[in-house]
This record gives sequence, structure tokens and C-alpha cells, in this order.
Amino acid sequence: MLPLAERMRPKSLNEYIGQSHIIGKNKVLSLALQQGRLPSLILWGPPGVGKTTLAKILSTELNIPYFTLSAIEAGVKDVREMIHKAESSKFFGQHSPILFIDEIHRFNKGQQDALLSAVEKGVITLVGATTENPSFEINAALLSRCQVYVLKPFSKEELLLLTNRIIEKDELFKDKKCILEETNSLLNLANGDARKLCNILELLGHSKDKVITITDEIVEQLVQQQISKYDKNGEQHYDMASAFIKSIRGSDPNAAVYWMARMIQGGESPRFIARRLVISAAEDIGLANPNALLIAEAASRAVEFVGWPESRIILSQAAIYLACSSKSNSAYLAINDAIDAVSTYGDLVIPLHLRNAPTKLMKSLDYGKNYIYPHNETGNFAVQDYLPKDIENVTFYKPLNNPIEEKVKENLSQKWGKKYDY
Repeated sequence: MLPLAERMRPKSLNEYIGQSHIIGKNKVLSLALQQGRLPSLILWGPPGVGKTTLAKILSTELNIPYFTLSAIEAGVKDVREMIHKAESSKFFGQHSPILFIDEIHRFNKGQQDALLSAVEKGVITLVGATTENPSFEINAALLSRCQVYVLKPFSKEELLLLTNRIIEKDELFKDKKCILEETNSLLNLANGDARKLCNILELLGHSKDKVITITDEIVEQLVQQQISKYDKNGEQHYDMASAFIKSIRGSDPNAAVYWMARMIQGGESPRFIARRLVISAAEDIGLANPNALLIAEAASRAVEFVGWPESRIILSQAAIYLACSSKSNSAYLAINDAIDAVSTYGDLVIPLHLRNAPTKLMKSLDYGKNYIYPHNETGNFAVQDYLPKDIENVTFYKPLNNPIEEKVKENLSQKWGKKYDY
């Protein structure tokens, strides 16, 4: 049996609930359908507001071919093949076929550029769906050739209308009596998302009871424990990212890849994952392996260059490398201790010999006096004070026990003696 959300998916505008600001009477998409000419467009809105459904209904209303791609799975080759297929299906004088691309924000510039010529020539009518701001995620050339329509979350009234429709029409409830005694929790948990509402009602509908009384308490008890959906704007977003980073910090590549896969399958932005890798490279690996930051930063740039879905391999490579690397948080601890010192001691006076002296007045005030230029000294090093006098013996950076920082520790001790004698 299909999921409830699929069974209840509207097949015509008459069945479609919500988005009256664009498909209501005399509204922009309604008028376009009346005229039989649909422009290429981007449907921008949160999950579960009917973007995919609306795209399919538009093709049905216009009686034109409909093709679809998922930006999570499709590469440039897939885009070109689908455009060729759409072009082959077009008859003379007929409206251009619709090519629907879900999560179009996941396409990189090369993949988006592959669409550009077909959109310009009218080979296809592009309908893209995105949960991200098109201004940031879709390149300007393609965006300028598309109309952008914002889809809104369902209101509580619209969700209630959908709830009643499901109870009246879906086979899950046909042999049961369903009483809507309380609906606050049901509607609040759905939070404007029709798919979430369907998931909740599906859980309720699988009850063996012949009479189902929906109350806030029943919904909360049943639903909050059973609906485990990755929400990239909610608590689980941060919990999943935390598990990912802690797995890298704990040197467990298997766990790191698993949590990354959970984020990917949940629709997390590859940019977010790449940023977390860069942060981890600096915070958890640091000076134990300076190359880790280079690897993470290169992965971040490669994700933008290659695009999805191939960039998942790049992210996997970087995550495994970081997880397997030696670890050190000495740089993290050093900057935190230094910030604490600034808060504790306030704005300490900069030693005169370290000050800039671009004018005669400053030089007359001994700015820069007695500064020793290290490059003029043996080994490019000279012993002199670089910290304010009040904290001249405070140590912020403390090398940890790993091969690279052991060498750093030895080098500092040789130069500074007791000052850096760890």
C-alpha cells in the first residue's frame, strides 16, 4: 500500500488545498493555465507544502508531457538525456513539456547551465522546487529566465480541511469511526506541513480500535515517540551534526560516515556538512596534522565545483581522513585561553618596542624603539618580549603529545628556554 501522503495527493486544482495567493481565482498561475502558456518557474517553500504536487497538476491541466529529475541523484548527463527525451516528445505547436526538478538548489553551476539553453529555446518548461532561497542557490542566468513563486506553509484551517478529507475518504479509516475531540497537538506537530500531518494520521489510523478518538494527549504520546524525521532546522539537525563531529573527534570513521549518510538522506545541505568538516579539522585535529585543514577546505571547494550527487564521495573521503587523523585541540584551547585573558586583564598596554612608528612624533615617543628585527639575527630569531608586561609569562599554547607537536615543543624550548619549557 502506498503511504497516506501519496494516496491523498491531489490530482487536479479542484482537489488542491492551499496556495490561493498564486492559484486562486484570477491569480497568476490560474491565469497562466487559462491562457495555456506556462512560464518556466521556481516553486520556493518549506517541505510538505505541495510543490511537487502542484508541478504535476500544472502538466495535467495543460495536458502536456511531464518529466522529472531529482537533483539528489541526477548528474549533467542525466539532465541532457532528459532534455533530449523531452524535446523528442514535443509535437509542433504544442506547449513545451514540463521538466520538474526536485531540490534544484542541489544542482551546481554546471548542472544548472545544462538547463539554460533548453529553457531559453523553449525546448522545456522548467519547474524547479526548492526549500532554499533561489537568490543564493540558483545562478543568475537561469533565475532570470524563471518566475519565482513562494509557497506558504498550510494554515491550521487548511490542515484541518485536509484532516477531515482523509478521515472521510481514505481506506485506512473506512471501517472506523474517528472523532476529532482535540486538534491542537495534531496541527501544531504538523506545523504547516501536509506530509507530516499525513504521517501522524497514518500512525493513528493503524490503531486496531474501531473507534479512534483523537485528543492532544493521544497524539503526543503516539507521535512524538514514533515520528523520527531529520529536520534540518530543528533539534535533530543539531543532534545529528553533533554525533557526526564527535565520531570524527573520537577517530571512528565508520560512525562518521554513517551520521553523514543520515544527514545526506535527510536533505542536509552539502555546504553545511563541508563547513562542519572545516571546523573539525581546525578544532579537533589542529596542529597534530595541519594537512587536515587543507583537505577539509579543498573538499569544501570541490563540493561547489562538482555538485551533487558526486560530491558525496568527496565529503566521505574528507570525513574518513579526518576521523583517521591524529587529534589535537591545542589551537582551540589556546585561543579560548587568550580570549579569557583579554576579558580578565582588559586592554593591556602594547609594549613600546612593538608599536608602529610611521611618523616622527611617534618615533620621538619611543614607538618601535629597541625592537629587534628577527630576520637580521642568527636563525631568524631574537629573544624579546611580545606580550604585555602583566602577562609576559602566561602560556596559552600548550603542545599536546603527538609527533608533530612534539617537534614543535622541542623547537620552542630550544629557542625560548624556560619560557616554553613544557
